[in-house]
Amino acid sequence: MCYNREMSKSLHVRLDESSAAALDVIRSDGSSDSEAVRTALRETAARRRVRSSIVAEVQQLAADEVDRAEIRAIREQMAELAPDEV
Repeated sequence: MCYNREMSKSLHVRLDESSAAALDVIRSDGSSDSEAVRTALRETAARRRVRSSIVAEVQQLAADEVDRAEIRAIREQMAELAPDEV
C-alpha cells in the first residue's frame, strides 16, 4: 500500500472583529473560508520571507566598512556643495 496523498490539517480559530473583517475582504472574490485562510497564510509567509531577506541585506551592508566609508565621503562632499544656510 502506498500513501502518497497530501495530509490536510484542520484548524479551528476564533476571530475577533478585525480578523473577521479581514476575512471578509479576502473572501470578497468568492473564496471559501478555507481558501481565504490558505491565501492569507501564503501571502503572510511570503511577506515575512521578503522582510527577512531585506533585514539580512541591511545587516550585511551595515557591516561593510568600505561601503560605509564611501557613504561618509559622499555625504561630506554633498555637505560641501550644499548652499549655506541663511
